[in-house]
Amino acid sequence: MDRPRRPGSVLTVLTAALLAVPGITALSSAADAADVADVADVDTAVNGGFESGLTNWTCTAGTTVDSPVHSGKAALQATPAGGDNAQCSQTVTVRPDAQYTLSGYVRGSYVYLGATGTGTTDVSTWTQSAPDWQKLSTTFRTGPSTTKVTINTHGWYGTGAYNADDITLVGPGGSGTGQPPTAPTGLRTTTVTSSSIGLSWSAATGATGYAVYRDGARVQTVTGTSATVSGLAASTAYGFQVAAVNDAGESAKSAAVTATTGAGTGGGPADLPAHALVGYLHASFANGAGYTRLADVPDGWDIIDLAFGEPTSATSGDIRFNRCPVTECPNVESDADFKAAVKAKQAAGKKVLISIGGQNGQVTLTTTAARDAFVSSVSKIIDTYGLDGLDVDFEGHSLSLNAGDTDFRNPTTPVIVNLISALKTLKAKYGAKFVLTMAPETFFVQNGYQFYGAGKWGGQDPRCGAYLPVIHALRDDLTLLHVQDYNSGPIMGLDNQYHSMGGADFHIAMTDMLLTGFPVAGDANNVFPPLRPDQVAIGMPASTNAGNGHVSPSEVTKALDCLTKKTNCGSYAPHGTWPALRGLMTWSVNWDRYANWEFQKNFDAYFG
Repeated sequence: MDRPRRPGSVLTVLTAALLAVPGITALSSAADAADVADVADVDTAVNGGFESGLTNWTCTAGTTVDSPVHSGKAALQATPAGGDNAQCSQTVTVRPDAQYTLSGYVRGSYVYLGATGTGTTDVSTWTQSAPDWQKLSTTFRTGPSTTKVTINTHGWYGTGAYNADDITLVGPGGSGTGQPPTAPTGLRTTTVTSSSIGLSWSAATGATGYAVYRDGARVQTVTGTSATVSGLAASTAYGFQVAAVNDAGESAKSAAVTATTGAGTGGGPADLPAHALVGYLHASFANGAGYTRLADVPDGWDIIDLAFGEPTSATSGDIRFNRCPVTECPNVESDADFKAAVKAKQAAGKKVLISIGGQNGQVTLTTTAARDAFVSSVSKIIDTYGLDGLDVDFEGHSLSLNAGDTDFRNPTTPVIVNLISALKTLKAKYGAKFVLTMAPETFFVQNGYQFYGAGKWGGQDPRCGAYLPVIHALRDDLTLLHVQDYNSGPIMGLDNQYHSMGGADFHIAMTDMLLTGFPVAGDANNVFPPLRPDQVAIGMPASTNAGNGHVSPSEVTKALDCLTKKTNCGSYAPHGTWPALRGLMTWSVNWDRYANWEFQKNFDAYFG
């Protein structure tokens, strides 16, 4: 099949032919000179330098990067796919029957800059190859009744990433004053909780809305003069500013105010050690690692997840915990001995949880009846064995987002809404000492940075980032999140580079995302807030037998050094230092025993 012609190639040839006709260049220059006299030197594009992320831009695929940039501290980077040219666009207010010049700087192959809806002839300009920053520029005149024009930049299907920066649309300001509103005044805090801070301010002249900034990042837009910023960490100071917006652009930011969230009750019991080792114990099956009795698990393990409670069917919500049968596990202990071992571990300060799901246990709470059955059956397991709480290990297709469910703060997909409701009910039933942990795969969490759910990128899996609404809704109740940094494909980090398993950098990049926060699907208005470091442990395989992505003890040490001390870092530079990082999780206790306890010994040596 022939490769399709690239749009613009015919226009380029035609333009070259016209310019070859004597007199055409001179006539064009004369006309432009006459127009310039009528043009007010106003840039009507908003955030053309991408200094405020993707604010005011709508992008099918894209994010902002701090390198390379043409000027300032940020630029656009977008990667076209087979069915997507990675277009970013914004609609601006213009004056009818007026001359405008659209310009911008681009890098990459087959990068375009253009305008549509001009009311006359839509225009575009492009470069076939720009290994360094190249300026693109084109002009147009608006129609006699045109008041809005859409400007855009994009690449070409299936080619590499492109960059764009400093995009301007110079001409008369839009209808009305053509000026951004005045900056808001009187910003103050109102209601403060352990996870949210309320704000209010005075109305700004000429404003049609307001942008709320937290610590310099735009996190919310509202039409009124108040807002509540939620999803915050307890006992943490935050800085806020507000800017006013209208069709002509965004005002300067208001004076900043600082507020500290309340202490709250935290996400788990206060008697967890500062650095904890979490491990899964094969309690309902045996495999090549062999069966290990709960009483024989060494004291180095602080949280023991019993694997697994599984559903009677994918959609029933009815969870059963069947201990390993003697035919499969000849050395399995009796129920009485197992319960006694649970109590002994708890007396030693350990936590024993039931883990629900696993590789083969698909749990899909599609109805409220399934939700209620989940709560009832999980409660029965916890009560029967006297356990400390629950680990959510939903894998496969247990969680996925319906098309259009693009706001992780307000999910609408039933399986996600029902799971959140079930977990909140269990937390409320058992109180503050209830231990709640989650072990999603990177695909369900960090992959939400680039893609999120169905419809944000052609053909992508609706599971991308599907855990984010659950984590966010439960962040005040969540004891630990230990993402499975294994059995994973390459994932894009905050440096906008793909990272693969096999070394410390992968764990550093994935953990940095959880502790720094990130815009979901590159949307600067949809930022997933950071978790507290005491809520985060890094998930790793215990040995080469346990799963893909095993790293040596020396690489584990490098990852911990970089994240807790910012030393021994490799090619990825984290955005902070987190000495309170809770610790490590591994699959599994059994496989570590099989490997002569190498994983546990390295953890003990590091944290003492």
